[in-house]
Amino acid sequence: MPRCVIGVDGGTEGLRAGVFDLHGTPLAFETTGYETAFPQPGWAEQQPRDWWQALGRSVRQAVQASGVAARDIIALAVDTTCCSVVALDGQGEALRPALIWMDVRSQAEAQRVAASKDAALAINSGGRGPVSAEWMLPKAAWLSAHEPRTFEAAATICEYQDYLNLHLTGRRVASLNNLSVRWHYRARDGGWPTSLLAVLGLEALGRKWPQEVLAPGVPIGPLTPAAADHLGLSPGTLVVQGGSDASVAMIGMGVVDAGAMALVTGSSHLQLGLSAQAFHGAGIWGTYADAVIPGLHLVEGGQTSTGSVVNWFRSLIGRDTGYDALNREAAAVPPGSEGVLVQEHFQGNRTPHTDASSRGAITGLTLRHQRGHVLRAIMEGVAYGSRLILETLRASGFVVDGLTVAGGVAKSDLWLQIHADVLGMPLRLVQTTEAACLGSGILAAVGAGQFGAIPDAARAMTRVARVVEPDARTHAAYREYYERYCALYPALRSVA
Repeated sequence: MPRCVIGVDGGTEGLRAGVFDLHGTPLAFETTGYETAFPQPGWAEQQPRDWWQALGRSVRQAVQASGVAARDIIALAVDTTCCSVVALDGQGEALRPALIWMDVRSQAEAQRVAASKDAALAINSGGRGPVSAEWMLPKAAWLSAHEPRTFEAAATICEYQDYLNLHLTGRRVASLNNLSVRWHYRARDGGWPTSLLAVLGLEALGRKWPQEVLAPGVPIGPLTPAAADHLGLSPGTLVVQGGSDASVAMIGMGVVDAGAMALVTGSSHLQLGLSAQAFHGAGIWGTYADAVIPGLHLVEGGQTSTGSVVNWFRSLIGRDTGYDALNREAAAVPPGSEGVLVQEHFQGNRTPHTDASSRGAITGLTLRHQRGHVLRAIMEGVAYGSRLILETLRASGFVVDGLTVAGGVAKSDLWLQIHADVLGMPLRLVQTTEAACLGSGILAAVGAGQFGAIPDAARAMTRVARVVEPDARTHAAYREYYERYCALYPALRSVA
C-alpha cells in the first residue's frame, strides 16, 4: 500500500476524518457528530471529551474503510473551529464545557477590549475593529469575571485544536494560525499582546496560554501510546500542527500563492487571500503575517449572511419549492433583476463597513416582480457585496489575481455565473468537497517530510475541476447595478 495521511476537520456539528494518499486522492471519510448545548440565549457549549471520542471513532472507521494498514499512515493533522475556548486542569481535562465559537456571552468583555485602543487591535480595520465576542480574549475575560474559581484553577486556557493536540502528543502547543487571526498575536511585531493583557488586568491569562507556538505544517510529535490505541494507529505516528478550519481549507483548495484568494461559501461568505506585503486599513481584517504560508500575509474579508438569506427566502415562500425550480425561475430573469436590488446585511455587515447594526433591504419592487426576480436579486446582492470587499482590498494595493470557490455557491451554476459576471474574473472550482480535511492532510504530508513546503504539497495534492469564466458584456451591464448597491448602505443608514 502507498503511504497515506489523515486529515481531521473538527467542525461545529461533528468531527470528520479523511484518509488520503500523497496525490490527494481521498480513500475514505468518516464523520462523528456531537451535541451543542445552549444553556442561555447567546451561549453555546460543547463537551471536550465528546471531541476526543469523536476523533477516535472517526479515525478508526475511516482507516478501516480505506483498507490502508495502520503502519502505512505516516502522519495526521487536525483543523478545528477557531475560538472554541477550553479551560483545562493540570492533567489536560476540561474544568467546564467549552465556550464554542458561536458563544457570544462575552459581548461586554469584547467592548472592553475594543475600548482599550491597544496597539494590538490596529490589525483589524485600522483599529476600528470590531473585537468580536467570539474571540479568545473576550471569552477568557468572561471566565475570569464570572467564573473566577474556574479561571484560577485552570492550568491551561486554549482552543479546541490545542486540546486535541495535547491529548494526541502530550505537548501543550498553540497554532500560529489561530493566535494570529483571533488572539491578537503578532508573529513579526511583538508576539504576545502583553500590553493589552495588562490594560485588561489579565496578566494571569498570558501564563495559562500554551507558550510554545508552532506554525501549520510543523511537526508536534508522535502519538502517545494511549492516543495511538484510542485512534487505532501505530504508536509513534506523527502529529503535525494544523489551524482554523477556514484557513486550512484554503490549503485544501490550493490557495497558497501571493495574490490568490479563497471564497469559502455557505450560510456566510468568507474571502481569504494571501499577500506578499503587509497592509492594514478601514474595512480590512488583517493582514496576519505567516498565519497560513510562511513569508505571506493572510487578509480576511467576510459577509455575515449570504446563503442564509437564500435559505430565508425559500422558507418565506414555502419549502415545498425545491432549489432547482427556484434557480430556473431566477435564471429566466435578466441581469439586474429588472430593478430589484438587495442589500444582504440581514445579520449586519462584517467587512468593509464593519457595522453589526446594518440590516438587509429589498428595494425597487413593483407589482410586475415575481419570486424569481427576488431570488436573483439576492444572489446578485451577495455578489455585489463580494465585489465591494475585493475593491476595498484593491484600493489598499492588494490585487486578487485568482479566486477559488468552495461551499454552497458551487452547488448552483447560476449563482456561480452571477459571481463571475459581477466580479469580472474567472472562478476556479476544486475537485474535492472536503477542502478542510484535505488541507489538514496536506499539512500532515509536509510535516512528515514528503514535500519541502506547503505550496509544493498543495500543488501536488489538489486539482481544479473546472473554471467558470465571466461574460464581458454581462460584467459591463452589472456596473450600474453595482454602483446603486454601493449607494444603498449610506442611504439606509441615514434613516436607520
